[in-house]
Amino acid sequence: MSTKRLEKIYKLRKHPDNPRVIKDVKYHLLVKSIKEFPEMLEKRPLVVNKDLIVLGGNMRLRAAEEAGLKEIWIDQTDWDEAKQKEFIIKDNSGFGEWDWDALANNWNSVELENWGVDNWQNMDDIETSNNFTLSDGDKEPFQQQTFTLADAQAEQIKNAIADVKKTEEYNYVETFGNENSNGNALYLIISQWVELKK
Repeated sequence: MSTKRLEKIYKLRKHPDNPRVIKDVKYHLLVKSIKEFPEMLEKRPLVVNKDLIVLGGNMRLRAAEEAGLKEIWIDQTDWDEAKQKEFIIKDNSGFGEWDWDALANNWNSVELENWGVDNWQNMDDIETSNNFTLSDGDKEPFQQQTFTLADAQAEQIKNAIADVKKTEEYNYVETFGNENSNGNALYLIISQWVELKK
């Protein structure tokens, strides 16, 4: 059985053995997101035990405190200790992964970054494939490429793509029918580099 309600933050206790942390930039983005959109906490309440120790949402609690909230939504359980320990691990396990194409085609990369999404994956090789699907089921003459980048390289490319999207030239780039804004921005960057090398 569980009960969902608003609770005073000062009454809650962080779990002493919380196995998952959010650090640095991502933590500050969490604080920012709670300040800007506190309503999301009602839809994703902290999970606490009968002693008001947080089983799920320790970082959200810390960020909510820093954001200045006095109350937060909780879902209080009456689970035994074994079930609590199981929940702590399962709640913090990342079973899924981002669909990078869906993100690139449907969301703004600046917003995604502000919301705490890593925009680029670290992969091992450049891969070129025709084995992917576009939203309308058509794929030719398109292809998807994945690159391995160091964090600093990925950041520089991400910034370059964001910068080129703000230029007048970007509005007139040849898209060859491609609706992927990141792909078109990268094509413009490479085209400009090729012209410089001539």
